[in-house]
Amino acid sequence: MEVITTHINADFDGLASMIAAKRLYPDAVLSFPGALEKTVRDYLATLLAAPEFRRIRTIDIKKIRRLILVDTRQRERIGAFAAALDNPGILTVVYDHHPGLGHNIKGDIEMIRPVGATATIFCNIFQDQGIQPDPLMAELLLLAIHEDTGSFTFTSTTAADLMAAAWLIEQGADPGTPARHITKEINSQQVRLLNQLLQATSAYTIHGVRINIARIELHEYIDEFAVIVRRLMTMENMDNLFALARMGERLYLIARSRVPEVNAGRIAMDFGGGGHASAASAAIRDLTLIEAEERLLALLDRHVHAPSQARELMSAPVISTRPEKPLRLANRIIDRYNITVLPAIDAEGKMVGMISRRMTGKAIYHGLGDRPVSEYMTSDFVTVAPDADLGKLQEIIVRRRQRFLPVVEDNVLVGAITRTDLLNLLVDDQPLRDHLIQDHGRMEPGGKDRNLTTLLLELHKREFIILLRRIGEIAEATGCRAFGVGGFVRDLLLRRRNLDLDVVIEGDGINFARELAKKTAGTVREHEKFKTAVVKLGDGRKIDIATARLEYYEHPAAMPMVEKSSIKLDLYRRDFTVNAMAIHLNPDRFGTLVDFFNCLNDLRDRKIRVLHNLSFVEDPTRIFRAVRFEQRLGFSIGKHSLRLIKSAVKMDLFSSLGSPGNKTAEKQRLQMGFRFFGELRHILSEDDPVSAIHRLAALDLLRFIHPALKLDPRLKQILDDTAQAMNWHHLLYQDEVVRRWFILLLALTSRITFKQVDEFSRSFAIPGKYRKALLAARRETSRVLRSFSRQVPKEAGAIYRVLSPIDTETLLFLMGFIKDQEAKKAISLHVTYLRRVKSHLDGNDLKKLGYPPGPAFRRILDRLLLERLDNTLDSREDEIAFLKRHYPIARYNKRLKAEG
Repeated sequence: MEVITTHINADFDGLASMIAAKRLYPDAVLSFPGALEKTVRDYLATLLAAPEFRRIRTIDIKKIRRLILVDTRQRERIGAFAAALDNPGILTVVYDHHPGLGHNIKGDIEMIRPVGATATIFCNIFQDQGIQPDPLMAELLLLAIHEDTGSFTFTSTTAADLMAAAWLIEQGADPGTPARHITKEINSQQVRLLNQLLQATSAYTIHGVRINIARIELHEYIDEFAVIVRRLMTMENMDNLFALARMGERLYLIARSRVPEVNAGRIAMDFGGGGHASAASAAIRDLTLIEAEERLLALLDRHVHAPSQARELMSAPVISTRPEKPLRLANRIIDRYNITVLPAIDAEGKMVGMISRRMTGKAIYHGLGDRPVSEYMTSDFVTVAPDADLGKLQEIIVRRRQRFLPVVEDNVLVGAITRTDLLNLLVDDQPLRDHLIQDHGRMEPGGKDRNLTTLLLELHKREFIILLRRIGEIAEATGCRAFGVGGFVRDLLLRRRNLDLDVVIEGDGINFARELAKKTAGTVREHEKFKTAVVKLGDGRKIDIATARLEYYEHPAAMPMVEKSSIKLDLYRRDFTVNAMAIHLNPDRFGTLVDFFNCLNDLRDRKIRVLHNLSFVEDPTRIFRAVRFEQRLGFSIGKHSLRLIKSAVKMDLFSSLGSPGNKTAEKQRLQMGFRFFGELRHILSEDDPVSAIHRLAALDLLRFIHPALKLDPRLKQILDDTAQAMNWHHLLYQDEVVRRWFILLLALTSRITFKQVDEFSRSFAIPGKYRKALLAARRETSRVLRSFSRQVPKEAGAIYRVLSPIDTETLLFLMGFIKDQEAKKAISLHVTYLRRVKSHLDGNDLKKLGYPPGPAFRRILDRLLLERLDNTLDSREDEIAFLKRHYPIARYNKRLKAEG
């Protein structure tokens, strides 16, 4: 049995989230664990066809096998359903937006995001999965978002809430609905209560913050007391209000706050209640009204933060350097003052970048100490003014993960705030402190914990999901953590199916690969040096397994050295942020996104960015890869990464592949050259390789293939015509496989000499078979050009004589390379017809006619074919008669004997 439920005293967010969850779990029943708020009851009473809810007493708690919790994850707030958590084999699913506590329910599947309402989470899921809400659901979700964000006035409101509301209106929700059901005129009894509450309110100043506390006793429970509290806040323009109310025999706390210094949810949690920073509540037990107020004051004293501005937190003056100064000097300054980040200030006093201790150290290690700071500093950063508030600082340091925050006034750097400064300030704010120091990659940018299981189910077949789960189970059994990584995760987030699965193991990857092969009746090929393995499953599929590793480089453009590491450092070594995400595969966190470096933001912004400033120095092949991903995904290379590419090109890093005469260096040069060739081959294999070649030319990268290579108008035409010829061939002969990259490589190198092509082949360590094929194609091209320069043949036989020795790939290149239209027609005729024509007779026929087998067979059959192409032989009989005239058996045998 499946049950969807929420917290006791359900509000609009709880109701809307339950109904939204029903769309995802259609077989589940809806049931409330307790009462509904009066506004919710009144709303349901207006519906002609209200959703069906089961009373909790009609449900056998012991039979629940899946419990879906929405808008809560506190055991004490789900009433009798808490007992279901102890059922054997229970599967718990949680959707919530409230801050976490140590005793929270741990879901098997969780969708926890710090947004203003749980309804926003469901809106995001619906948008991701293409689910269109019906009018009732859209209306309810809009109501929920308005209520839980105070119509977007609470500090817990996020951009996601506003976008979700806009989307709901696009889906048909009436924007006037919240005003009708949430904001109501108060009656005379409520006016008296409002006045009574006002009279009972006292103001305190705690750590410089004005705190409003109301203490009131009422004879009976007032259903809409929270509405009165909110109305009083609005009427008196209060930033916060804590109302302690004894209603009948029970004591309640209603807490509201509109400022970041006062976290209502934190206070309510310490009373055993719940909520978020802007709105929270608690039912208080075992305390009198006076005792509750004393405890409230103590909690406020502990948790309220003084309103902090940047000028109060910043350190000044700030040690800095000039952008034109060498990295070696910057490193000395960093060491002398024991700082982590050094800003760069230009001649006009403006901050233009910053460079870290790690970056200067690595640059000097690679022999780049004399390069200017400007080439490797980070220029993509955010600054704040001295009066920036705590919320702004948190947004940049926590959500953008910018650890060093410059404080700027009138374009002058006046101070700096570090991540440690903020951590020290928020030492008592457990949820935010955990976010600042968390090192397990659970959260996506903005603190969201995103689970991709529903996206996996949408894009992939059941068998593939089972395989992923099995990988996680085997990892768990072997004491490892398994992660799906790289392009698989990137394409999943882009909603593209990618079955090329790479798995990273925190632990012993090779031992895990052996276990996986054993459990799947597969085989394993191990690479101990790189701590990797390839598992070929019993069904033929292949999975690349790697131990989480750290790579370092002995010098620029060297091959990487490999050591065991963690998933975080493994992702940090990757080429670009869009490829530096992972998902958990172990059962306890299956499908959870791992994003340490704000990668998801770059994916949303459609940007290709490197993870650190020496990325292209350490591995120049990444420049080719950046172009490839940019063109394939339709993204653009980030401004800072583009500057780093231009700096690497200026340094001529592509030529730094080792010193002649040194065997080790020569080996490394050949290895790196082969990697360059691999990247070039990948580019030429893309769907639109010509655009990528144009991008390489724009970045002045073609000269590294060969200095003589230039993208002039003639080469542009050759590339376009060759691509057109390949597309033409593909449409006609889809079953005939050709190496598109090889054809385009012929086109790309067509404007340099034979000798220069050979130089390129050797410097890029192109494997022998490809090098020979490339040079052979150039020779055949020269031969055809010489032949066609005299006269383009018109007769089929003559065309065949010239073109028959040439393979299909070279023919397609020739169609793109040759300008003469008659020549193009001749090649087209050969590709579409002549190369497929055969003589009527074959070798078996010759033997039956009495000809002994021998080398002359080929000459005879070629002659028959040419005669047929010249229309002199039309039938089998014609060919037999031709043989008798030109190749009588007696003469044939005599010649065969003479040939030995």
